Amino acid sequence: MKNKRVVIIGGGAAGFFAAINLAENNPDLDITILEKSGRVLEKVKVSGGGRCNITHACFDPKELVKYYPRGEKELLGPFHQFMTGDTMAWFEKRGVPLKIEADNRVFPVSNSSQSVIDCLLNSARSLGIKLMLNQKVNKIHIDSGVFTVFCEEQKFQADSLLITSGSNPQIWKMLEDLGHRIIAPVPSLFTCKISDDRLKNIAGLSVAKATVSIPDTHFAVTGPVLVTHWGLSGPAILKLSSLAALYFAEKNYQTSVVVNWVAEPFDTVIQQLKNNKNIQAKKLVVNKIGFEQIPNRLWLKFTEALHLSPLLRWGEVSNDKLSQLAGQITGSLFLINGKTTFKEEFVTAGGVDLKEIDFKRFESKIHGNLYFAGETLNIDAVTGGFNFQNAWTGGFIAAKAIASV
Repeated sequence: MKNKRVVIIGGGAAGFFAAINLAENNPDLDITILEKSGRVLEKVKVSGGGRCNITHACFDPKELVKYYPRGEKELLGPFHQFMTGDTMAWFEKRGVPLKIEADNRVFPVSNSSQSVIDCLLNSARSLGIKLMLNQKVNKIHIDSGVFTVFCEEQKFQADSLLITSGSNPQIWKMLEDLGHRIIAPVPSLFTCKISDDRLKNIAGLSVAKATVSIPDTHFAVTGPVLVTHWGLSGPAILKLSSLAALYFAEKNYQTSVVVNWVAEPFDTVIQQLKNNKNIQAKKLVVNKIGFEQIPNRLWLKFTEALHLSPLLRWGEVSNDKLSQLAGQITGSLFLINGKTTFKEEFVTAGGVDLKEIDFKRFESKIHGNLYFAGETLNIDAVTGGFNFQNAWTGGFIAAKAIASV
């Protein structure tokens, strides 16, 4: 149908990706992107410290979905349609060479998010996609299959409407008015505020492989942990915050976390300590023996917490103190008193109820020709390029569905 009107609410990654694929699939479409602010692709700009972590080099859909605390089941089918390798090929075909780093995160070779932004903007411009800035949406109305989007000073009509506005409470309220159920949003990617003498004055120290867990729950993650001025951060903490986002919210971010600094069982650690006592009896406890993964300053914090004298030798340590030291190494308990946002990136759990979406098309089951992509839906992921992959996949599939109508 010539001049079919498509309106996309949200000038972010999913919106631009969908618009470009729409125009390439069906050049006759009249496509308009509405952005409430004066700038677009702001999240792309700050992603990955300004380098844009486009996706993650995980090429098995069954493995990829495990990185999505909300959306794991629903994304399996879509990832068989458009996967991480498809994303990489898409950008490289359009002049953005990519690289896979040691941790499998994927970045532009340029190490600049501007490469991705320029690709999306230039592609949209060349395809005649209309971009309308400073268009705050006030109301969405449906009548006889036609959508009318009311903004501050003008209105836009569409035969198909795609919502890619992310975690936008005003848009969620409008979707609620249209009959959709909205899962209340809570932060999903954050660091833990902790005030504890064991962490004071050692900000910047990191442990490459630790296990962090929440007592009396099934939440546990193994990976790098970073000590900050505020408390604890690093990939393991961020992943834990994502997996346990709803739990943290229920506790009002007043709970506790246990850190096993060596990701080894207590029995293994206590045996090593006993070996130190028997074999290295004359050496000072403050001079760490073994446990190379634990930074020296953190080790000293353990000995201070247990009131071990700097002059104490391994042979003089009681078995009770050895047990307490093993407990510090494998089970340091910290009280969490709040959270902080992870850098400039902000991800939430919450959004349109996934039960109301046809994931073969990313289309509403309540209103035909109403589509969603990105974080507008109740989908979120751990850090590492996974949230962007959700945006690319949803945008691609929604575009394919709209173009075929």
